[in-house]
Amino acid sequence: MTIEIGNAPCSWGVEFANDPRNPTWRKVLQDCAEAGYRGIELGPVGFMPEDPTILGEALDEFGLTLIGGVIFRPYHDPDAWEDVLDATHRTARALKAHGAEHLVIIDSISPRRAPTAGRADEAVQMDKAEWTGFRDRIVESARIGAEDYGLTVGIHAHAAGFMDFEPELIRLLDEVDEGLLKICFDTGHHSYAGFDPVAFMQKYVSRISYMHFKDIDPKVKADVIANRTGFYEACGQGIFCNLGQGDVDFEAVRKVLLDNTFEGWCTVEQDCDPTLDVRPIDDARANRAYLQSIGF
Repeated sequence: MTIEIGNAPCSWGVEFANDPRNPTWRKVLQDCAEAGYRGIELGPVGFMPEDPTILGEALDEFGLTLIGGVIFRPYHDPDAWEDVLDATHRTARALKAHGAEHLVIIDSISPRRAPTAGRADEAVQMDKAEWTGFRDRIVESARIGAEDYGLTVGIHAHAAGFMDFEPELIRLLDEVDEGLLKICFDTGHHSYAGFDPVAFMQKYVSRISYMHFKDIDPKVKADVIANRTGFYEACGQGIFCNLGQGDVDFEAVRKVLLDNTFEGWCTVEQDCDPTLDVRPIDDARANRAYLQSIGF
């Protein structure tokens, strides 16, 4: 397998399964295929049908492969564990049913961290006991995905959660066995956090199992960090711009992947607010064209 390019429902503004602003799941599949992609992520579990026959027939209809899916839940909150566990099993079950490979773990947005997204030096830190519980909940989700469902599990750093900045990502990687937990590396979130995505990739590429391609508008980034703008408001302001128009060097990203014989899926993500004047299919087409222009 060479490098394959997919997309994800968040590029159509789908962040939560039951958000009434969401487009229909079939519209997302149709647009994704028409924009030139051959793979798509599951999106938040419950957005696409959990009946494997219904979703399988639609994937076949549009010529799409299901790549993987994300558990976007508050791992930082011990009281939310039952919800995290439910999402873990439901997501993993859906992925296994369609032969998908990648289960992605994301700590969702915390009110304690949201004001300091992009400000590592100001962010509140967990004490030792809180970190240990947080880490162990991530490990248990990873164990379920890997051992019970046969999936490749990757940790994904995300703005405004407790797995956001490079030092805490490295700490987790150092404390958890590589055979259990790999990296789903998101170029845009790494930049949003204030770190160099290419430099991180060069050091940790052997542990990267899956990529999210996201770009960051540097002017919007500076504004939202200065104004302590919330993550979803930042999406509405266009912090995630079309690929090639922001501060991520995708030609350098490509070189790191090729130099290290990376094979597998790289998924485009351009989070947007579906209530604004956006045309996700146009952005999806532009992003696919840009990636093709640099050799992907």
